[in-house]
Amino acid sequence: MSFAIDVAHLQVHFGDRRAVDDVTLHVPYGQVTTLLGPNGAGKTTLVETLLGFRSPTAGTVRLHGLDPVRTHAEVVARTGALLQRGGVWFPMTPAQVMDLTATYYEQPRDPREILGVLGLDSCARTPWRRLSGGEQQRTLLGLALLGRPRVLVLDEPTTAVDPEGRQVIRELIRAERERGCALLITTHELTEAERTADEIVIMNHGRVVAQGSLDALAGDAVVIVDTSQPVDPFELGRRLGCVVTVDGPTRLRCALAASPAQVEIITAYLSEHGATLTNLATRASLEERYLALVADAVRESS
Repeated sequence: MSFAIDVAHLQVHFGDRRAVDDVTLHVPYGQVTTLLGPNGAGKTTLVETLLGFRSPTAGTVRLHGLDPVRTHAEVVARTGALLQRGGVWFPMTPAQVMDLTATYYEQPRDPREILGVLGLDSCARTPWRRLSGGEQQRTLLGLALLGRPRVLVLDEPTTAVDPEGRQVIRELIRAERERGCALLITTHELTEAERTADEIVIMNHGRVVAQGSLDALAGDAVVIVDTSQPVDPFELGRRLGCVVTVDGPTRLRCALAASPAQVEIITAYLSEHGATLTNLATRASLEERYLALVADAVRESS
């Protein structure tokens, strides 16, 4: 199978420190892969190596089947990137920088179209220094789209973006995936990963500690019940026919898959004991799973 992004046993060292340590990942065209990890996990170093700005210490990296260092110009022409470092000359406006950047490509997208898609029409002629952080971020994202890329590498794309702008970026990510583009996105926003990712890769201390779909990373079926006051977990477990454990004073974890009948049993039991259901989740959130995986990796390395 041909992958848009193909990384095999990648290592990147800075002296004695292994910033990226034996990382393997594959991103096919038409898929959104989200890269998660705490600060210092190696995400940005991985992205910079993917784009040919750093050379691997060991292992291989390919974009579109090409070596991003040896064929850097060709890789850049086919790849759109939004990086944390970088900006625009401060007197320029979004319209001006989009028009200028479009001249670098043989068949660019219409800059006016991209400004409209990203909701930048109202500030298209505003100097860079007077734009909000979210407007600047959306402009940089627009620059990444100009060359009709087959791969998009987006490093923290929703940083400093307001809720309306986040929705615009989510819709753009979905549209690019449907167009057949491969997307690799790094983020600290776990809710954004839950909304957009097809595949999730979690890194810590330069290594991949888990990867898979959201459902695969969520683990076994579970119903998490938040109540208005404490109740007896053993009696609830007897009625449900499963193990119920206490996660907190008013949180219960029921080891079963949710169904309407079981939810009815839970609400009836709570009502009998003067309690109400304040929240119900059918599996652990990505945040819970992420924190558990990172904590496990820290314990194993210590």
